[in-house]
Amino acid sequence: MAGADPTTREHWQDVYRRKPADGVSWYAPHLDTSLALLARAGLGPASRVIDVGGGASTLVDDLLARGVASVTVLDLSDAALAVARQRLGEVAARVHWLADDVRSAPLGEGAFDLWHDRAVLHFLTDPADADVYVRQARRALAPGGRLVIGGFAPDGPERCSGLEVARRSSEDIAALFGDGFELLDSRREIHHTPGGSDQAFAWTVLARQ
Repeated sequence: MAGADPTTREHWQDVYRRKPADGVSWYAPHLDTSLALLARAGLGPASRVIDVGGGASTLVDDLLARGVASVTVLDLSDAALAVARQRLGEVAARVHWLADDVRSAPLGEGAFDLWHDRAVLHFLTDPADADVYVRQARRALAPGGRLVIGGFAPDGPERCSGLEVARRSSEDIAALFGDGFELLDSRREIHHTPGGSDQAFAWTVLARQ
């Protein structure tokens, strides 16, 4: 389906109502791998960046600290976005906050130079949903733009937050996007959850040609 799934939206709303932001399994004080790959992809103060599924993540804090002037944070859960806005205080006014489904969000054509996604695409287990995601990213990414996408690797967990995920390699992600995108970089990351578990992530950097 191309529109927002109310059940999924309520799932994430409930997660952030029940748990502190630093208690969810995907929490990290700083997204060091994301920042390194965004830098590899050409991040600079003039970059127009969207963080898909950014929620309460501190990536927005670190982007602003690096002088990035145009940052959009998109998430299904406005409860998660509220955590980040409260943490940032007055600085939050410099960010475009968008509580919406990435598959149907009103993203402008060619609006972004860098598209960052840490563990949203891997929840799209239906190939039709993954195709809608790809079309949205293709439309919203400017010519020459970069995609930085991370999700559970083929040997990663089969579920996250009680939901089934699609485990993909960097080659799998590149194949989803197909012609017109070049695989620039790939990286493996072991994420240590607050609960003490290890999760294998596969990261992919693609360049729109």
